[in-house]
Amino acid sequence: MAGSGAAQAISIALVPVISRLFTPSDFGVSGSFAAVSGVIAAAVTLEYSQAIMLPREKTDAIGLLAVSLASTGVVTLLTLTACVLAPSLVNGLIKTQGALVLVLLVSATLISGTNTALQAWAVRAKAFRHTSASQVVRSLSGKSATIGFGLLGTGAPGLIAGEILGNVAASINVLRVLLPDLGLLARQARRASMVRLAKEYRDFPMYTASQGVINALSSGLPVLLLTRFFGLPVAGSYAFALSVLTFPMGLVLSALRQVLFQKASESQHQGRSLSALYVRVTATLFAMALLPTAVILVWGPQLFSLVFGTRWYTAGEFSRSLMIWMAVVFCNLPATLFGRIIRIQRFVFFYDLSLLALRTAALVLGGYFLSASQTVMAYAVVGAAMNAYLILAVGRAVMKKELAMRPEGILSYLAGD
Repeated sequence: MAGSGAAQAISIALVPVISRLFTPSDFGVSGSFAAVSGVIAAAVTLEYSQAIMLPREKTDAIGLLAVSLASTGVVTLLTLTACVLAPSLVNGLIKTQGALVLVLLVSATLISGTNTALQAWAVRAKAFRHTSASQVVRSLSGKSATIGFGLLGTGAPGLIAGEILGNVAASINVLRVLLPDLGLLARQARRASMVRLAKEYRDFPMYTASQGVINALSSGLPVLLLTRFFGLPVAGSYAFALSVLTFPMGLVLSALRQVLFQKASESQHQGRSLSALYVRVTATLFAMALLPTAVILVWGPQLFSLVFGTRWYTAGEFSRSLMIWMAVVFCNLPATLFGRIIRIQRFVFFYDLSLLALRTAALVLGGYFLSASQTVMAYAVVGAAMNAYLILAVGRAVMKKELAMRPEGILSYLAGD
């Protein structure tokens, strides 16, 4: 968490510089790129990378790493094919022209999948020092590259390329964790072994990957639909506000996600109480979210104008609405992780389908009948309400499963065991 905190501190310190080198329209294009690449990235490893933590045997875990890397290669080839066969369609979604952004999209797909798989292996190996360092490397190299591109006047492609270069540097750094096991990886990367593991953990591509794609669609739709109804500057203001709010969230969540998933999987293997961990972490996150939420609700527009420049006042107005949603999202990390661990992906999958439908309805109806600010507010309220429901539903499922398997689990927690 200390390493992640340093990474986020670097990012936050450099954002006021970046906000003065790029326009809201640049962030609108970058946001559209992130929406498209985010959907692809959600499925790039078919979420077999999330399963790396679960096997007891190291050989099975590294076999799942091989499956994740193979999936990354296949999805990257499919992305390349789409860019070659339908370049105008892809450029139309991102609001760009030419081949440069298409090359960046294919590169982002390959690098994202590789980084996700390597990070998951590092967490499995409890190499948190290396994952921590990779966060700092990603932030420092990515933001430095973005500033360099901004000084050169590259516009939106510079914003996109900076993020990609940060992921490249992070991947190279965390690759060191895998080096001692390269021989084992080569031995386990056999077709029969990979097919067996792919079948055994098929619920991850069936439900978790599908869930990730749906979530990415839900997250990316605002930029695409706000561009459609209100123009690139409004969409860019939304994308900028969201990125600023997610920086401090990343201070905690990017590190906690890795540690909590490993800790919860270990607790399940050892028969310890999952519900106790779920309640404790969720309650702690809720307490941490209260003060930042209050500050943004009261002074959001003024803070954005002061820190990032007057052109970002609209982004500050959007931040008030978005903070209501992001505060609940901040607390739902245990719900998303524990849902995978207790294998209720089917429930979460249909939850995410419902969330996507409601968010889409809010954005489309808002685009036709409301102002941009009111549309963002409607989107945020739907997200907050649905995420609160998810926290309660997964918590109930965790406790129900634990009581069924080990009735003394809750009682021992309450007794302080």
